[in-house]
Amino acid sequence: MNPMNAVNAMDGEPTHPAGTTGTTPGTTGAATGTTGTTSVTDEPADLAAISAPGRVAGPDEGIGHEELALAARNHGLPLEALRYDVTPPGLHYILVHYDIPPADADTWTLTVQGRVGTPLTLDMAALRSLPKVTHRVTMECAGNGRARLTPRPVSQPWLVEAVGTADWTGVPLRTLLAEAGVRPDAVEAVFTGADHGVERGVEQDYRRSLSLADATAADPEVLVAYEMNGAPLPPQHGHPLRLIVPAWYGMASVKWLTDITLTDTPFTGCQQAVAYRYRQSPDEPGEPITRIAPRALMIPPGFPDFMSRTRVVRPGPVRLEGRAWSGRAPVTRVEVSTDDGTSWQDAGLAPPGEHSWSWRHWHTTWTAEPGRHVLTARATDAEGTVQPLTQPWNRGGFGNNEVQRITVACA
Repeated sequence: MNPMNAVNAMDGEPTHPAGTTGTTPGTTGAATGTTGTTSVTDEPADLAAISAPGRVAGPDEGIGHEELALAARNHGLPLEALRYDVTPPGLHYILVHYDIPPADADTWTLTVQGRVGTPLTLDMAALRSLPKVTHRVTMECAGNGRARLTPRPVSQPWLVEAVGTADWTGVPLRTLLAEAGVRPDAVEAVFTGADHGVERGVEQDYRRSLSLADATAADPEVLVAYEMNGAPLPPQHGHPLRLIVPAWYGMASVKWLTDITLTDTPFTGCQQAVAYRYRQSPDEPGEPITRIAPRALMIPPGFPDFMSRTRVVRPGPVRLEGRAWSGRAPVTRVEVSTDDGTSWQDAGLAPPGEHSWSWRHWHTTWTAEPGRHVLTARATDAEGTVQPLTQPWNRGGFGNNEVQRITVACA
């Protein structure tokens, strides 16, 4: 099977079937009479058996071992880090589909091929010699908020923290495509990353595509990036080369970029045509996930309880602040509620500034009174889209921009 166009039944990020722990079927993780080893057979592994379709948790099913393992590998932004205009790389959210691949910048190359006049093979020195630009971009995982849905789609269990903002430096993708010469019949650009794995029985490199119009747009301008916040990309963020697609959910920004292929037909690979779709049932084609829905997040005020994360504040004026963003249109309004959405007041919103696809700071002051309160904030963008108080359910748990709720005890 050609993984460039492999299609299989799945809903998004990796999962295992109910009741398994990711071991080979027919084993318990230890062979009889041994400790910490697995049974061995001469039969080829059945990839479909170890890599199951996406599923939804049962009514009383808690977070499982596989979801905990994913959460341990893929961390979110500590919400107090919303105080930074630019997120330090170690605090920016991470989602790695497979493994962080070994990468040597001294030998790394990027190929540009397919429906082009002049195929290119560029090493890092060649890429760095081209005119560079820096864009400040807020990136959010498409699955952000998934774990808050009922029933819960079983996958990476994000709450609201899968976001970050960075200054990305590199070469505009349209510059590389212009140098290669786009043929008239080209319709899409397919991007291949070096991370390799199996999902839903399909062995694959991570691949995504963009229409030619999106790939060559001036705003938002797609980057082939080699720096994050003025330094070489860290390994977990795609060292030494990655794609940055402003305004889109993070699945489009392919890390560890090795190849760009222009095609004359739409790309139907697993991560494009089956994963990352809005759908209600596994048998419907669904709608593609593209741009980020509006969201406001609040820095939790006061100080937390260790386990529950319930916040504690003192009576009197309390500063409430956070960030708001949208990949569809500029954020034009942020409202704050201190009574779980019963009433709302406008927050002060920082001027737009020069970074069109970066979050904006907002703030207000709340006079806290003794008792328990639920704080929330919601964003509205220039298209008039208002962040919802409840989220319509979808099978993959994607695009869930339901408002954040913070429980506060004033004492």
